[in-house]
Amino acid sequence: MSAAGDAHRVAPVRPRPTRVEPGRVPAPRGPHPDGRTHVLVAVGTDKHPFDRLVDWLRDWHGEVAGEVVLTVQHGHTRADGLPDAVPFLGHAELQTAMAGADLVVCHGGPATILEARRHGHMPIVVPRDPTRGEHVDDHQLLFARRLGAAGLVALCESRQELLDALAAGRADRSRFAVTVDAEAVEGQRAAVRRVGSIVEELVAEAAQRRHRPWWRPWRGPGPNGRRNR
Repeated sequence: MSAAGDAHRVAPVRPRPTRVEPGRVPAPRGPHPDGRTHVLVAVGTDKHPFDRLVDWLRDWHGEVAGEVVLTVQHGHTRADGLPDAVPFLGHAELQTAMAGADLVVCHGGPATILEARRHGHMPIVVPRDPTRGEHVDDHQLLFARRLGAAGLVALCESRQELLDALAAGRADRSRFAVTVDAEAVEGQRAAVRRVGSIVEELVAEAAQRRHRPWWRPWRGPGPNGRRNR
């Protein structure tokens, strides 16, 4: 690993370690002793950089650094200028980070969204955009838009939408919290999986349309002299 990569392996700030046993949901969060808003950002493990989201957060953090604790899991994206940045989080580390966060911002990955909701968060989702080189296709956009329309995530597709959501979350942290009901967790997972299946079908259909030839093969005249169709 390069020296630059080592420089970013800074342990994220987790002031309230919370032990989360497998299959169990965490207890409701209370105010942090330091009075600051703790924000966890997860961009996932995709090899494509997500500079757009990290740049937005870097600029925002420069304005609210004294009032916010920002932990960024940045993956393959550079995170210069962010003090509590770590490339990747193991499963147990992610559970602890989500349990201790007030707000969760993430990419449009289904697994990350599910984990955030399991921990009682309405995730603030910025989906990766393939036209910006952030992913190979538009499945995150389709997936996040469907979940946003269903009220399962707070969808942000622009810098201003993200800033507005963060401001709203800091003013009222309960705005991006969901009731954690152990009996409803599997129902939530099933609902998100259903939406994911629909989006996968839409992506497959779009791929077929992109590769469908615009011409029809010539079959020659039939026995009656007319063109076969």
